Amino acid sequence: MSDVAGWLSPWLMGYLALGLFSGFMAGLFGIGGGVVIVSLLAMMFNAQGFPHEHILHLALGTSMATIVFTSLSSLRAHHAHGAVEWPLVRQLTPGVIAGTFVGTLIAARISTRALALFFGVFVLLVAAQMAANLKPKPSRSLPGPLGVAGVGTGIGAVSALVAIGGGAMTVPWLSWCNVPLQRAIGTSAAMGFPIAVFGSLGYLWNGTHAEGLPVGSAGYLFIPALVCLMVASVLTAPLGARMAHRLPVVTLKRAFAALLVLLAARMLWGVWRGG
Repeated sequence: MSDVAGWLSPWLMGYLALGLFSGFMAGLFGIGGGVVIVSLLAMMFNAQGFPHEHILHLALGTSMATIVFTSLSSLRAHHAHGAVEWPLVRQLTPGVIAGTFVGTLIAARISTRALALFFGVFVLLVAAQMAANLKPKPSRSLPGPLGVAGVGTGIGAVSALVAIGGGAMTVPWLSWCNVPLQRAIGTSAAMGFPIAVFGSLGYLWNGTHAEGLPVGSAGYLFIPALVCLMVASVLTAPLGARMAHRLPVVTLKRAFAALLVLLAARMLWGVWRGG
């Protein structure tokens, strides 16, 4: 216990600050905060001297676990407004669960460098989409149940590999399939919960036998950071959501996209140089 207190206290405020920032960004832009949390947690874990081979896995697992709580809050809000297509959620969920487990299995078995490269490329694509404010034009209808389940599998797998709630993929796809934007966002919020739950369980399970994890870890979940992030992000997410209706969001998205590029580049450089 004393070992935990010895290194935790200087970082406690850092985890809380990251939670406040990521919660606000999640509320403002609706991106779940995962891309911010993973990048900054990886830098913080590296600065704390955590084993290099586990840094990104811990950042991904911890970030995924925080989404359990934020996605549940978002889901309840969208359901209250009648914006969730529950029949579509039921069709997507089996594939999402299967894909999420596959994604965590892959993440646990590939190197930190390979995982960092995949994450970095994904973040750069998200940043490009935000900077250009791209919105796919509705041009087709939803596929049949098997097609929907297949798409869910892909969304779940990628979401687990980059520790997001899936909104960056689900909302554009549903919009492309002529689902109204508000219902696409609400349905995506509903899908974020099973992605986060089963993704967290996957990182917990796959990290159970990993050697050299820091004190305070449960599999690939770093509990002290998780608790701080969870508490702080819940406080600021509603504030970000309110500010989204008052600020020039397109301009802010471009500024945030630039921040994402810097964070991804810095994280990739640190991970690559470390190993």
